[in-house]
Amino acid sequence: MGTNPDAIARSPDVLGGIPVFTGTRVPVRTLIDYLEAGDSLNEFLADFPTVTREQAVAVLEQAREALLVDAHPA
Repeated sequence: MGTNPDAIARSPDVLGGIPVFTGTRVPVRTLIDYLEAGDSLNEFLADFPTVTREQAVAVLEQAREALLVDAHPA
């Protein structure tokens, strides 16, 4: 599964421009908060049914790629 660059949207008209899942008003930060609290991806998706699994996985893949862009293999 490749990343979906369209999974995140930013618009000054939606929550003041904070990153949200495209087509929703659910902030990407909410997914991060769930995972930090120990909640599962399934719990997040159940609580925010407007976000698709594909969108959530794409956002996590984008975060991983951003963190590893300058990583050097061990």
